[in-house]
Amino acid sequence: MRVRRLSAVALLFGALGLRVWWRAETEAPLFGPSAELVVPAGASTQAIAERLGAAGLIRRPWTFALLVRLRGDDARMKAGRYHFDGPYSLLDIEQKLVQGDVERREITFTEGKNIFEMAESAGKTGLSGEAFLEGARDPSSISDLDPEAATLEGYLFPETYEIKEGAGERILVGEMVKYSRGVFAAEGLGTAGRSIGGASLTLRQIVTLASIVELETAAATERPRIAGVFLNRLRMGMKLQTDPTVIYALKLEGRYHGNIRKVDLSSESPYNTYRFGGLPPGPIGSPGRSALAAVLRPEETEDLYFVSRNDGTHVFSKTLRDHERAVDAFQRRRPAKSAQGSDSPSAPAR
Repeated sequence: MRVRRLSAVALLFGALGLRVWWRAETEAPLFGPSAELVVPAGASTQAIAERLGAAGLIRRPWTFALLVRLRGDDARMKAGRYHFDGPYSLLDIEQKLVQGDVERREITFTEGKNIFEMAESAGKTGLSGEAFLEGARDPSSISDLDPEAATLEGYLFPETYEIKEGAGERILVGEMVKYSRGVFAAEGLGTAGRSIGGASLTLRQIVTLASIVELETAAATERPRIAGVFLNRLRMGMKLQTDPTVIYALKLEGRYHGNIRKVDLSSESPYNTYRFGGLPPGPIGSPGRSALAAVLRPEETEDLYFVSRNDGTHVFSKTLRDHERAVDAFQRRRPAKSAQGSDSPSAPAR
């Protein structure tokens, strides 16, 4: 009888000791190193435990695996990139994975950027710029709206996107196209485009003009008026004569170094709106909502010219004489500088 009692006591103390050890093992804070951990989709509990051990976040992978199984969380841990900056207990780590408290990675594309600049931005965030550009050169996802599209230029909406672990650059490109489609749908735009200011413009022409308006000024309040100027010029058969299209042509040829030279205005590129009338062949960047809205709802104006004041705004003129006076006042007496968007001195100058 005494032996049985001693055995029972031993078992009781053993159980209590095991419980104390287990609580210490799973609930005591671990002062491991700060670390990034990527949990691949479909990874097993044991594989995750081994990754945690290799990162120095846990001491014994088998205790983590046992904890997960005891809690019934094998199928509940989420894939993704996690950031750990201790102290964390084993239970804290397990719950972080179950709750999917992943590290959010985002990329922001600003308005007016072309696909080459977007690819460069993607490369700076750890993505493959080359893979992004490859996806941007495939127009199949927009062929129903723009059968003439040779790339996705103009259809990758400038916005902030989450970089999903393992999703890939083409997935990101697809999300950007989807966003553009949503914006077009909200504006009631489809393949047929819309009649604007007495002119019937296809979706491609609307996006092309919006991309030019986007790059001509950073002042959102001016965009409807600038759109009105360009539409007046198109209606009258005047050349648009806008620097951003020349810059885009030079970038396509790998010849842009920050300045437009006089000889560049004679370029044979179809994007050269100083040499060729009408709109260029396609968008020269990705317009934002403001530029797109400006083209769809342009200001009614008699202006045919505008020139930069060098402060982000422009002087608008109805006649060539008034325009030349404005050019004299704001441009011809200034030293030459890099031509970039709204700082461009040419904006329709002829």
